Amino acid sequence: MTSKLSTIDDDSANLIWHDMLEGNRRFAEGKQEHARQDVDTRKGLVDAQHPKAAVLSCADSRVTPEMIFDQGIGDLFCVRSAGSILDSAVVESLEYAVRKLGVKVIVVMTHENCGAIQAAMEGGHDDELPHLMRELGDAVECAKDAELDDPADVERIHAARVIERLVDQSDVIRRAVADDRLYIAGARYAMSTGLVEVLSF
Repeated sequence: MTSKLSTIDDDSANLIWHDMLEGNRRFAEGKQEHARQDVDTRKGLVDAQHPKAAVLSCADSRVTPEMIFDQGIGDLFCVRSAGSILDSAVVESLEYAVRKLGVKVIVVMTHENCGAIQAAMEGGHDDELPHLMRELGDAVECAKDAELDDPADVERIHAARVIERLVDQSDVIRRAVADDRLYIAGARYAMSTGLVEVLSF
């Protein structure tokens, strides 16, 4: 799948993603603004939410999208699962963000030193984590076929595979992309630098 910004919502999708990447730059440099994290913002969001983007990321305790992108309360609709993998709850949560909350951007983000990906590369624990290892094993096999053995490459491939599966599995998201109402971005977070790498597929 080739990620591209929509033509109809090009400006708004660009602005949203640019704002998130600017926030990430502040985070990496230790210059966070911590905006929209005050009492008034919290109280103002009691009755409704209007996030500008949804983020699917790993449940790893070191990978917190709101912090990584220096965003405030109500800015991001975050869905997290070990290894950033899809299941029905994850897909339906992202569909809710698109259909009910009107987000124009979904970010699928993997990360450096992902324990789940490392386990899959080492042969996994199929008996303990069958769904997780099956999903991640696909990225591992793709990397092997391409003669790549760097975990960073597997993390990038996994992001691409998750985006492909998300569009394949969800009519809601597939239609939104086709109608230029939604942009899906692939990303990989490097914990060592604090920066988010934008992936192109």
